[in-house]
Amino acid sequence: MENKIRVGIVGYGNLGKGTEASIAQQPDMELVAVFTRRNPDSVNILNSDVNVLHIDEAKNYTDKIDVMLLCGGSATDLPEQVPAFAEMFNTVDSYDTHAKIPEFFASVDKVAQASGKTSIISVGWDPGMFSINRVMSEALLPEGETYTFWGKGLSQGHSDAVRRVEGVKKGVQYTIPSDKVIEQVRNGENPAVSKVDRHVRTCYIVPEEDADTAQIEQEIKTMPNYFADYETTVHFITEEELARNHSSMPHGGFVIRSGKTGEGSNQIAEYNLKLDSNPEFTASVLTAYARAAYRLNKEGQKGAKTVYDVAPGYISPKSAEELRRDYL
Repeated sequence: MENKIRVGIVGYGNLGKGTEASIAQQPDMELVAVFTRRNPDSVNILNSDVNVLHIDEAKNYTDKIDVMLLCGGSATDLPEQVPAFAEMFNTVDSYDTHAKIPEFFASVDKVAQASGKTSIISVGWDPGMFSINRVMSEALLPEGETYTFWGKGLSQGHSDAVRRVEGVKKGVQYTIPSDKVIEQVRNGENPAVSKVDRHVRTCYIVPEEDADTAQIEQEIKTMPNYFADYETTVHFITEEELARNHSSMPHGGFVIRSGKTGEGSNQIAEYNLKLDSNPEFTASVLTAYARAAYRLNKEGQKGAKTVYDVAPGYISPKSAEELRRDYL
């Protein structure tokens, strides 16, 4: 395919690696370069023909990259990186600190409006696909309740957050939903439970040598926007145990809308994800929305956007005519 969308990646952890693999599956995209804060010679990517460059080199690629995918963590990377890159590129990111999304949107929108770029923020499965389904189901069933359940699975954002606690060498966090509450919701009982009551969080931490484990546990359990409001358990384990039992990255969850229509008919709408690899699926969503960022910018739509602002046709490689013919 001629005139492919030229894509760059910032950050090459699990999400960055998944994004590279996802780009390779897209018929209308090509990966131009991977940018890293590490020594580029120490980063081995899947396609040896693609350049790996220091992040400072990105400014030299403004005429070579159509969309930059930012694959850093939400805790500290993305709040700084996305506004900085929105000055130079159309961008897509996976910022997932839900409570801070409005202020994050505002900071990116200010820059992208001024630069004439298009930045789609908070893209993934939650926020992202789950966000869309919450809005759609509530619009269709205005009388009812919406319930979001995450897991059982390994959360990238929360795992990144625990690894940034002083004294933590390595760590992961699992989100575990309540089977009892899920059954009540699917039965149409509409239980009055908050998202905090629907889940527990479990952390497995490898501490640094001589680290204060009590202090680590306290800092994790009191971390705002991540753990402070949840029942959280912290387990300290060895590096060997972490590698043996916690190296895979499954996740998933449900969005369920339980409502009534007409003369009291019960209606249940459910969107369900079961993921073998959390970062690979998130990467696939990022990549699809890179197509949307490119198309929207070509139409002159600048500034920050969310998944609510992007029609489904923009993320598909098919034309509008093909979508009407094959899917409608």
